[in-house]
Order: sequence, then structure tokens, then C-alpha cells
Amino acid sequence: MTKPLEGIKIIDFTHVQAGPACTQLLAWFGADVIKVERPGSGDVTRNQLRDIPDADALYFTMLNSNKKSLTLDTKKPEGKEILEKLVRESDVLVENFGPGALDRMGFSWERLNELNPKMIVASVKGFSDGHHYDDLKVYENVAQCAGGAASTTGFWDGPPTISAAALGDSNTGMHLAIGILTALLGRDKTGKGQKVAVSMQDSVLNLCRVKLRDQQRLERVGYLEEYPQYPHGEFSDVVPRGGNAGGGGQPGWVLKCKGWETDPNAYIYFTIQGHAWEPICKALGKPEWIDDPAYKTAEARQPHIFEIFGTIEAWLADKTKFEAVDILRKFDIPCAPVLTMKELANDPSLRASGTIVEVPHKKRGSYLTVGSPIKFSDMKPEVTASPLLGEHTDEVLASLGYSRQDIFNLREIKAV
Repeated sequence: MTKPLEGIKIIDFTHVQAGPACTQLLAWFGADVIKVERPGSGDVTRNQLRDIPDADALYFTMLNSNKKSLTLDTKKPEGKEILEKLVRESDVLVENFGPGALDRMGFSWERLNELNPKMIVASVKGFSDGHHYDDLKVYENVAQCAGGAASTTGFWDGPPTISAAALGDSNTGMHLAIGILTALLGRDKTGKGQKVAVSMQDSVLNLCRVKLRDQQRLERVGYLEEYPQYPHGEFSDVVPRGGNAGGGGQPGWVLKCKGWETDPNAYIYFTIQGHAWEPICKALGKPEWIDDPAYKTAEARQPHIFEIFGTIEAWLADKTKFEAVDILRKFDIPCAPVLTMKELANDPSLRASGTIVEVPHKKRGSYLTVGSPIKFSDMKPEVTASPLLGEHTDEVLASLGYSRQDIFNLREIKAV
């Protein structure tokens, strides 16, 4: 099966998570992604949080599927020459170095554009160019704090909280992939390459847009009606932490199910939508609530929303989270079990859809990883193992016109 990005060659100068998540996605869709790594060490995540001695860590394998690995010392003249040849033949260069690192290597935007006017240079940054923090080093949790996620996550009587979802890293990688694909389409029209940059702060903020919405509403009316603090609590001049409240205007909460005393994940998320109120009452055996003025409207329910959640928890007390959801979904009530990583890893639906895949690896054996979250009618992305360090060096050099003797000589001087 021909994949949409076949024929697109990408130089992957990224490491850790944000950049590799971007290039892995493009590799799944057919791009020829050549991961350029330092000889002898490679991406730091190869040995970070290892669970098997002398084998690449899961941190690396789960972010570098479907790629080739080229080891290259760009500090040596021979390494620079190889990179120049690769640039001339490639479509995209993706990097997440610190500010000015490419320039110091001798591969500024001007030089890259000179070597290949069609080259798209895509960068992951902590903050946008010109930002007053653009010299700060940024990691996942730093980005979540700088992008507004942490200040609005958690409970009102506790500190700001970091999400387990990679809002700063993988989310930025997804945004950058969109930027690269857009630039490739633009190049088809103009024949020219361009720079594409995505900052981690901007990407987190993009996912927090409803909180920016709430900040403006709060400044106008002084309260936020869908937050647990309304109507009995107090609001300051900033969007508060809302616990497990829904962000879309529908009251929701995490509620205990049977077994919660010993299972920290025996919970469901339950949402009370206006149109679902009658089915909710029927499911709970509370038909008298349907037309009761104290419960009939969302505005009437809000003052005692936690009493309502308490009643629902009492109904849940003799039901597991799975039993509860199986009952509630028949009434078209928005809800979900709180699923653990173990439950997700063994979910037959996720295995069948390719969301969770088992991949054979030369040194690790089989391991689980995520597959493409994007599904297509005419294509099922195949996930192959991440490359060993330098596994494709000879192959890449041969494709650039180097002979066996040339490759041997380059190894002798440790350029590759």
C-alpha cells in the first residue's frame, strides 16, 4: 500500500519527546525519517529509565518507531560534508536544539536555504522567538506551568497540579507535524521552503483555550456558574482550580464505585447534561426529580449539585465501574470508567484498532507501544521497531553515493 508521505525525506535532529513524537507520526504515514544521532551515545532516552540492561529504554522505543538511525559527528569536517549532502536531498529538517545550536554547527537557516531552497526547517521551542523567557530551558512540566494548565488543574484547596498527559511534549510534536504538513502543501504551490516553529508554551495554551474563555467571562461577571465554587464559594480575579468539574459547561465529577476502598481506580466520570436529565432520573430510580422545580433545570440543580452526586454515588455503591457504565450507556448518559494503564494495555478494542500495538524488537523482544491515534479508511499505519543506534548508517551513506571503502574510512576517523 502506498502511503501518503512516501518520497518525503526528513532529517530528524530531535531528541527526548516533543520532536521525536512529531517525526514518528510522519514516519507512520510513510515519510523516510533519518534520525541523526551522536556516535556512541545517541538520543539520551535510549538509556533513560531502562528496564532491561543494554537494551534501548521504552522511553526511546515508544517515540522512534519506523525511523532509521544515522550516527554522525557534525563537529568533524567529514560529518559536516555528509550532512550537507543529506540536506540537498531531503525535504524537511526537524530540530529541538537550544537557541543558536544549528547556527553554531554551521547550518543556519541561510546556509540550509542556500543548500536546498526547498528545505523546510521545523523547530520545537520552549517559548516563541522574542518572548522574554526565550532563553529558558523547557521540559514537560515547565511548559504546563508556563502555558496555564497547572494553575487551573487540581483542587481549590491544593497546589497547582501537573497533568500526566504530555501537554508540553507530545502535544507540541503534534502541532509541529501539522505545521510541517502545511508547509509541504505550501511548497507545492510556491516551490519554496520555509521555517516552521512551535513553542511548548503556545501548544499548552492552545489546549487551555476554554480556560482563557473562562478568564474573560470571570472578568465580566465575577463568577463561573459551572465551577464547584458557584454559588456558595468565592471567586478571585483568576480562573480557579475546578477539581473534576467539566470544562464545557456540563457539571461532571469522578464518583466512587463498588470496591473503591481497596481499588484506587474504582471510579467513573459522570456528566449531567441538560438533555440527559430525564434519562439520569430514570436510571437512578428517581422519576420524581424529572419535574421537581428544585431539580428540573441546570440553574436549579447547581446549588445542590454535590447532593445529587452523592445520590448517584449511593446508587453506584453495589456496582463496579464497568457494570455502572454498561447500565448508564443504555440511557445515553455521558460517562466512562476510570481506566488504568494496565486496563488500557490489555483492552481488546484498542488492540484491534491499532491504538495499542505489540512490536518485535531486535534486543528487547516484544514491547507495547501506542499506534496511530489517527484512523484512515484507506490506510492502516504499520508500526515497526525503533532503530538500534547507527543501525542504518551504512545504508544512508550508500544512498548518498559513498563507497564501502569511504564508509570504512569514515568509521576509522569516528565521523560516523
